[in-house]
Amino acid sequence: MTPAGEYLQLTTATLRDAVRDLCARDASLSRLVAQYGEPPLWERPEGFVTLVRMILEQQVSLESAATLFTRLDASVAGGMQPEPILTVGVHGLRALGVTRQKAAYLVALAEHVTDSRLDLPALSTLPDDDVLVALQRVPGIGPWTAQVYLLFALGRPDAWPPGDLALHKALQHACALDGVPSSREASQMAMVWSPWRAVAARILWHAYLTQRGRKVP
Repeated sequence: MTPAGEYLQLTTATLRDAVRDLCARDASLSRLVAQYGEPPLWERPEGFVTLVRMILEQQVSLESAATLFTRLDASVAGGMQPEPILTVGVHGLRALGVTRQKAAYLVALAEHVTDSRLDLPALSTLPDDDVLVALQRVPGIGPWTAQVYLLFALGRPDAWPPGDLALHKALQHACALDGVPSSREASQMAMVWSPWRAVAARILWHAYLTQRGRKVP
């Protein structure tokens, strides 16, 4: 941790240093970097819109979530911001192609932000565990979404999203496992990469996407 209230945030330089450290410690990750190159930083802006996009990304491809977000942002007067979402409501979001469950999650997020139950600007001043607790008070934000926000929006170096199937498949390939590891097994395997688990995740994602000729939209 840096001075009080400030937490280490990955940059291009610290990401490169962390990749080198992990490669020196782990032959499997070293092979992936040698084959596919260093991973991108993949930053996302802090704030409401990023959380909206992450909710839309739950259990669907990044491409389909990006397409849906673009359509919603163009269709909702005022864009995908708290007040416009509250005005449109669950039924309005459903009419625009959002599932009932995700529409309820987006409205709940908008409510928590507008009534200050969730203080998004303050999250960057909190330790990782407190960020996760604050986010998971919002219906629809579970461990995966909270950790992904911690990893991409806040740039925390030791975040690890549980239950991420792409990570699990990348782990199976990298470690020559007989089967895809469970969420618990993957999380246990990732412990050896602390305090750079978020960097290991980037290495694995980068390999997984490159193998399939895909990019993050």
